[in-house]
Amino acid sequence: MKPLILFTTVLFCSPLYAAQLELPQGAGSRTWQTEELLKQAQTITVKDDVSYKRDMTYRAVPVAVLLPGIKADDHLQAVALDGFAAEMGAAPLLNRQGAQAWVAVEDPSQPWPPLADGKPSAGPFYLVWTNPQAGHISPEQWPYQMASIKRLAPVAERFPALRPDPKLAANDPVNKGFALFQKNCLACHRLNGAGDAQVGPDLNLPYNPTEYFAAGYLKRYIRDPQGLRHWPQAKMPAFAPTVLPDGELDQLVAYLKHMAKRKQPM
Repeated sequence: MKPLILFTTVLFCSPLYAAQLELPQGAGSRTWQTEELLKQAQTITVKDDVSYKRDMTYRAVPVAVLLPGIKADDHLQAVALDGFAAEMGAAPLLNRQGAQAWVAVEDPSQPWPPLADGKPSAGPFYLVWTNPQAGHISPEQWPYQMASIKRLAPVAERFPALRPDPKLAANDPVNKGFALFQKNCLACHRLNGAGDAQVGPDLNLPYNPTEYFAAGYLKRYIRDPQGLRHWPQAKMPAFAPTVLPDGELDQLVAYLKHMAKRKQPM
């Protein structure tokens, strides 16, 4: 008689908190689990949340405590699950006064509301700010569905095709506009095919918006995209004067107009 062999079925269950967030730390990085972050989170209220358009309450951890070994002059990039890639200096993220950055953590047992009908929530991780007006924080500095924050070389080093004419003075409005482009536009758009974002169209190829928007309308579009081109699925946020003052908007447009003459081969 053949021996009786008993087969035991082992069930492997996914952990309750499966989401992961990779953050830079010292010379390397650390991957955080949802459960780990929730254990050290505190309750905060965010006024007029950029993504939800209303006051929101979150369980969140100050970004400053999650970035040991990161220096104020480091350059960071927050990457979302949909390809949104926000470029930002480390200094604002390390700030513990004024405008303060937080990693909001979605508790699977208490999920956040969807961003819109048929859409997911801003979780599992969302970079939010308290008192953002104190630091002129741009809507592009609120990446939701965040997967990682990486420490990288500055944008101008990684993507030479974005650079203005090197003959321009450092304080030229075009160079100031380049800095504003990195802060406000590069999270969604590429230019001359350069950049890491995968959300919006290229802003120089085949045509630059300064080439097809009538005078004044580009600025109106940046101020209120839905007011000029209504599109329910549009993702571009409005840039109010409190975030992008008129003088800075002029500099941003000056950079775009300048780059229209510096197109790279497709």
